[in-house]
Amino acid sequence: MKVINTISELRAELSLHRADGKTIGLVPTMGALHNGHLSLVHRCVAGNDITVVSIFVNPTQFNDKNDLANYPRNLSADCALLEQADVDIVFAPEVSEMYPEPDNRVFDFHPLDSVMEGPFRPGHFNGVAQIVSKLFYAVEPDAAYFGEKDFQQLAIIRNMVQQLNLKINIVGCPIVREPDGLAMSSRNMLLTAEERERALIISRTLFDSLRFAADNTLDDTKSYVEDKINAVNGFRLEYFSIVNGYTLQPVSNWDDADYIVGCIALFCGNIRLIDNIKYKEVE
Repeated sequence: MKVINTISELRAELSLHRADGKTIGLVPTMGALHNGHLSLVHRCVAGNDITVVSIFVNPTQFNDKNDLANYPRNLSADCALLEQADVDIVFAPEVSEMYPEPDNRVFDFHPLDSVMEGPFRPGHFNGVAQIVSKLFYAVEPDAAYFGEKDFQQLAIIRNMVQQLNLKINIVGCPIVREPDGLAMSSRNMLLTAEERERALIISRTLFDSLRFAADNTLDDTKSYVEDKINAVNGFRLEYFSIVNGYTLQPVSNWDDADYIVGCIALFCGNIRLIDNIKYKEVE
């Protein structure tokens, strides 16, 4: 496994593999890797000849400077995990490598970015699009792998690929959960033991709502989740939205779409967590 820090070296290395007709897959990450990330890596390794994993904490997608400063970083531990997973290349650039000058590009994702995360994290998805497009231009992958836990991000990246006319297969991968149900996240390691236990209520409530939804209206299901979460001391709910899985726009009835997803964001103490659940999905 090679660890590469510059775009020029990365392109030179990949050009050799491309000349041999090898397919290239990319897993973009911000490090602090867990089994959720590794599930993406395994999919990538299985589906491509060469797997590139990027590790870069992207400053342009953080609204909160403290969140950026506190985001967990451990490159050596991440590389050890990736070597065991048969990754070929780790791309771990410095900020100056990815942003030698300010990136002033502004993407238009309306209405995908006007709901859910959008109002709470202004500019976040523009920052995501900036760095992911830079990684796509640097790697030129045949396929790129993203987790469905960041459901809105996945939809926006697919839209960005269409806008930029990039020939990249965007592969969405299911949420990976801890044995007790908590959605895996790099931010979980920032939770205290008490907060970690309390956070289990998120996934339990979502799964309970799946059963509740079978015999109740969409509005009642939404209220059910909101009431359960709002009743927890130490939680601060930002949103729970039940949306069309393609457009991300809110739906009011179960018959409004054939793909319906419930997405939630809340603070558990000072740590912001997200999760989602599929109420309806095309087979």
